[in-house]
Amino acid sequence: MKLELVQLAGRDGDTADNLEQVLRAIGELTPGSDIVVFPEAYLTGFLDHDNIAQYAEPVDGDCVETLCAAAREHDVAVVVGLIEREGERFYNTTLFITPESGVTLRYRKTHLWVGEPGLVLPGDRFTTVHWRGVRIGLLICYDIEFPESACALAALGAELILITDGNMQPYGHVHHTAVAARAQENQLFAVMVNRVGEGVGEVFAGGSTVVDPFGQRLFEAGAEACRHVVELDLAQIAPARALYDYRAEKRLQLAAQITEHPDGRRTLLIP
Repeated sequence: MKLELVQLAGRDGDTADNLEQVLRAIGELTPGSDIVVFPEAYLTGFLDHDNIAQYAEPVDGDCVETLCAAAREHDVAVVVGLIEREGERFYNTTLFITPESGVTLRYRKTHLWVGEPGLVLPGDRFTTVHWRGVRIGLLICYDIEFPESACALAALGAELILITDGNMQPYGHVHHTAVAARAQENQLFAVMVNRVGEGVGEVFAGGSTVVDPFGQRLFEAGAEACRHVVELDLAQIAPARALYDYRAEKRLQLAAQITEHPDGRRTLLIP
């Protein structure tokens, strides 16, 4: 499976400009790319109490529909974040948009970082989907600092975790470590794409990365805007689990029910 990581700067509250950047990146994809991944909340940028009602985007709105059309046109899955509006509720959300089905996964960040409680609501579930022969799950930024988040996706059969990130300095080293740990302890691929440049009072850390099921880093970006293509050999998962399989041998399991959906999704609700 071929992925393209697009690490770039964004503009908080400027959905039109951010959408233009995403569409341009999709139009310039490397031929044969299966998935293109952008940073956390990239479509809207990060919002605050003064502007969230104005700039948060509904998942069934024109902005997302434009991305669905681009995914169909270029035959690529698009992973991108936004601040989602659902009625009078707001979420930090990442979408997995496929050329066949449009919005195939909608993941709402379950672990809210400092400043998010009271602004957005936490999600209440983890979900995976089987697409192009690979079972895929999503996480967002702070989620990866909790082993249980990736463990929940592994319990749902995830082979690939895609992480949208908005991690800033001086915390770049935290996600450098956390992404590798989540991949190794669940013996799967983890791909993280972070934002760069300046925000409101912070500098985003970049450091987008890809880690294999053995915990080996296949790629890590610097702190500047860049694009990188990586081809994942999913056949590596079996040998990573051949001698020992952490999930099978784990004695303390997650106490949550798994639901199988007719469309191939699997969901685990947070109790």
